[in-house]
Amino acid sequence: MRQKYEYKFVRLGEGWMSVRHEAKASYQRIIDEHAREGWRLVQVFSPGIGAYGAAKYYEIILERELAR
Repeated sequence: MRQKYEYKFVRLGEGWMSVRHEAKASYQRIIDEHAREGWRLVQVFSPGIGAYGAAKYYEIILERELAR
């Protein structure tokens, strides 16, 4: 069976200081830009815990249907 979707992973804010500032400033813009290209938001994932319980980084997971 052929795969019907493709997935894209966009990582934001590696390093504890940049996570908060970069992610807050750009996550909505990044999701909007990808939505215009046909991508759909699946999940925002924050693996690992850094200093003070904050995420080490965020990963935006997107999907879109493959062109036939």
